Order: sequence, then C-alpha cells, then structure tokens
Amino acid sequence: MSGTASDEARRPAQPEDPCQVREVLGIVGDKWSLLIVRNLSEGPRRFTELKRAVDGISQRMLTVTLRGLERDGILTRTVRNVMPPHVSYELTPMGRALRTATAPLLEWSLTHLTHIDAARAEYDARADIPPA
Repeated sequence: MSGTASDEARRPAQPEDPCQVREVLGIVGDKWSLLIVRNLSEGPRRFTELKRAVDGISQRMLTVTLRGLERDGILTRTVRNVMPPHVSYELTPMGRALRTATAPLLEWSLTHLTHIDAARAEYDARADIPPA
C-alpha cells in the first residue's frame, strides 16, 4: 500500500473523465477568457468597456466568450431595467479564484513579450520564414 488513510483524505478526488478536465482547461485557457477575467478583476464592467479594454476582440467573440464564462459560473451578467438597458458583468467567487490562479501567468506573459518577439524574429531569420 503506497499511502496512509490520511494521505488519501488530503488528495483531491480525481475526475471520472479526463476529457472534462481538458474541456475546462480549454475554456479557462482561452486567451480571450483570461483577458476578460483580468479586466473584470477591477470590478463590474459593461460590454462596451470590456470591448475597449480587450484589444483585438470582435464584438461577436466577446459575446460568445462572455456567454461561455457565464455558463461556466466564472462571471454573472446583470441587467438593470433602465432605458437603454444597462448590462454589466462581474466575476463570481469562482471567477475571482481563477483570476488569482492565472495572475502569475498573465504577469509572466507581460514580462516576457519583448523576449518572445526577439526569439521569434531570430528563429524566423534562421529558418528564412517571412514575418507573420
């Protein structure tokens, strides 16, 4: 026997289906999802505020991503009945936990952007690949 009963109790339950884990990682690992979660960490935002804050995202992709994050319990959508309707998005407790978990990855990305660009340019020059 490899572990004690107390070791077994501390170990998190393994999912029945590893495909479920891949599905969740695919959702939360999507570049748009992480950028939206990052922007919502500052508090509730309206659709147009998110659209301006997430550079390069189309209106359709923002809509699709927000719906997926809402469906997965990462954020909530609140509609206030005023004219015109006021819709805002806010992280749930699970969304805030995701933000905490992904903050180091986002920081790493920001810190290493110039290094990655330089490495890509060097590789492309060696491989005689035209720039993207």
